[in-house]
Amino acid sequence: MTLYTLFTQHLHDALDALEASGTLPAALNRTAVTVEPPRDAAHGDLATNAAMVLAKPAGTNPRALAEALAAELRKIEAVTEVEIAGPGFLNLRLAPSVWADELNAIAALGRDYGRSELGKGKTVNIEYVSANPTGPMHMGHCRGAVVGDALATLLEYSGHKVIREYYINDAGGQVDVLARSVHWRYREALGLESGEMPEGLYPGDYLVPLAQELAGELGNAQADAPEGEWLVPFRKRAVAAMMDMIRADLARLGIHHDVFASEAELQAAGKPEAAEAVLREKGLVYDGVLEAPKGKVAEDWEPVELPLFRSTAFGDDQDRPIRKSNGSWTYFGADLAYHFQKLQDADELIDIWGADHAGTVKRIKAAVAALTDNEARFDVKLVQMVKLMRGGEPLKMSKRAGNFVTLADVVQEVGKDVVRFTMLTRKADAQMEFDFEKVVEASKDNPVFYVQYAHARIHSILRKAAGEGLAPSADHLGTLGSEEQALIALAAQFPRIVEAAALNREPHRIAFYLGDLAAAFHAFFNLGNDRTDKRIVLAHDPETSGARLFMAANIGQVIANGLGLMAVEAATQM
Repeated sequence: MTLYTLFTQHLHDALDALEASGTLPAALNRTAVTVEPPRDAAHGDLATNAAMVLAKPAGTNPRALAEALAAELRKIEAVTEVEIAGPGFLNLRLAPSVWADELNAIAALGRDYGRSELGKGKTVNIEYVSANPTGPMHMGHCRGAVVGDALATLLEYSGHKVIREYYINDAGGQVDVLARSVHWRYREALGLESGEMPEGLYPGDYLVPLAQELAGELGNAQADAPEGEWLVPFRKRAVAAMMDMIRADLARLGIHHDVFASEAELQAAGKPEAAEAVLREKGLVYDGVLEAPKGKVAEDWEPVELPLFRSTAFGDDQDRPIRKSNGSWTYFGADLAYHFQKLQDADELIDIWGADHAGTVKRIKAAVAALTDNEARFDVKLVQMVKLMRGGEPLKMSKRAGNFVTLADVVQEVGKDVVRFTMLTRKADAQMEFDFEKVVEASKDNPVFYVQYAHARIHSILRKAAGEGLAPSADHLGTLGSEEQALIALAAQFPRIVEAAALNREPHRIAFYLGDLAAAFHAFFNLGNDRTDKRIVLAHDPETSGARLFMAANIGQVIANGLGLMAVEAATQM
């Protein structure tokens, strides 16, 4: 049991005692009760809001309740002091033995320190990337890919069963354009086309190998055939080739999906019709006429009866058509059916979308709420684009790829770890710049380097100590002082940071925390430059050295666990 779970249990035991004595009424809702670090470390080691949040439902004064709760908490052997702050917050100071116990807990749990059963029994489907299968991955896809993959790992670490899913948009007009682009390249490979590709087709050279392959297989057989004859087979081959390319690009980032769901197969299986039937039975799809477009109405506009989803019942500003006037499915109708399919195997859904999809969030949330009677948790995380820079200047695009910078090129230049960590150094919906020169700087201003260097520095210290016959030891942890205890206290926050990141679906919190922990360790290490008594390796004092080495090794374990959640290597030398 780690520090925060232990003291949360202590707190609830104290509240149980107050209930037993009649100070508190029984069965109060304690959901909002927290145990967390105080905002100012000078105020103590732990803080709780219990008196503040329980006083009103208990019909008592927060200060009076705080006094009664403080009396119970002072009975805990590991608590040396309890102070009441403001109207009823409680600050606790802990005995030094608590920090020794936490170091031992880290050592005992190792890679599992921070792991929990928060999501036990829950299956979460995370759909991320889902780039149109029309070309290689580019940096516009990268941030969402990393956020989704890190979130999936985070939720698994927190006890959830996770389904990583990619939705292949292979039923829209863009894949027909792809097929026509491949056909043009196929004719080019046969020597029948030259010059610039016609406007409106995909110009990248990445289609050339597939076109050459088709030319070798087919010869001139489809060169002058009518489009109706070659469009479908060319489309299937092109989509398959693009998905192979996309899978390879994602693998460069260490990303692998469990499920690749095809929009075309979804529609062929009648899933949109099934979703429509469910919603009609609930009275949430009806046949109606959309209002005329706002502003100046086109002369050819006329009212058409369409099947409409009653999304206004869920807070949307208008009901949404699920079919077009020609009977085909709207993008929303197909998307609704796709979420209906995902719900067959998952209790909760998470979509990672580009920020340009913000306008569709409300309606798809309404659809999921309708399909599940508001019972399934559904989160949509919007991810802002990444502005690529080099030395502070905007980066020029790649002609080979078709006017964009490929993910493969970026990973090849700076490495997987740099790309993944950098994508998590800002909240997903915040703007981001990715400067090729800054992300590889060996400086404290580069969070990727700073965190990895902290882990590498710890291993360097352990190697140096071993060379002097010193080793980590838990035998004399009582020699650790206030500076060491402050560092351990920060490391002890890792399990609660992981839990908060999982609950809020925000993997960037891990990167932020690792930056703080790395900075604290570097500061402690540098303390030894000014005060020789604070050096970690003290040849003349093996007991203190052993304790500090044990502390350093376990700080390194926490850093390694955090980096593992981001799928970033915990470097042992740099």
